[in-house]
Amino acid sequence: MSFFDQLNAWLSDPNRWSWTDKAGIPYRTLEHLRFSLLALVVAAVLTIPAALWLAHYRRGAFLASSAVNIGRAIPSFGLIILFWFLASRWELDTTFWPLLLALVALAMPPLFTNTYAGVVSLEQETVDAARGTGYREWQIMLRLELPLASPIILAGARVSFLQLIATVAIGAIVNDGGGLGRYIVDGFALGAQGYGEIFAGGLAAVVLALACDGAFALITRLATPRGLALQNARRD
Repeated sequence: MSFFDQLNAWLSDPNRWSWTDKAGIPYRTLEHLRFSLLALVVAAVLTIPAALWLAHYRRGAFLASSAVNIGRAIPSFGLIILFWFLASRWELDTTFWPLLLALVALAMPPLFTNTYAGVVSLEQETVDAARGTGYREWQIMLRLELPLASPIILAGARVSFLQLIATVAIGAIVNDGGGLGRYIVDGFALGAQGYGEIFAGGLAAVVLALACDGAFALITRLATPRGLALQNARRD
């Protein structure tokens, strides 16, 4: 059977488009998104408050710059294998924790760096004016710095989420669910007869990444304070 015949046969199977069948594209897509979103939320909770606090008090500049290099140097597959080994030693669920921990570790550097850079880039006169009106430090962080830095923070979340989408596909090697990456792993297991499934799984992951990128671009635009958006438009 040729590649195109394999692809056509695989895509024409009605079960591939079922929302209830665990092997269906809709089910796998939601599974892929759930894992990615969970990792992003956990990374944001662990990272953004700390970065906001450090940036507000102008501390941790070295840590912020190091996070960029760490994020670029960490191999996704290597992290998954490392956490799989640790989870197996600690008798944890090796189909869940290795992938989740690896995803969180990969998502944290861009979130930390962008949050720090977004707050530090704000004009000091704006912060001083808020203090002059009686704002406390926590109010300045939550009501002033966080909203104004939100476009840059969301840009970091956007980068992190796209990396998570790609890594979840790789994580199907250790994850029984695996999301869309399950098709790629299962296709390789079939050898030459699985090329159509491999291509379909890869294409579905690419389409999902592009859709999520567009969604984040829209969210960033909607979340940008109106005055800041007008200011950026004038600069452009």
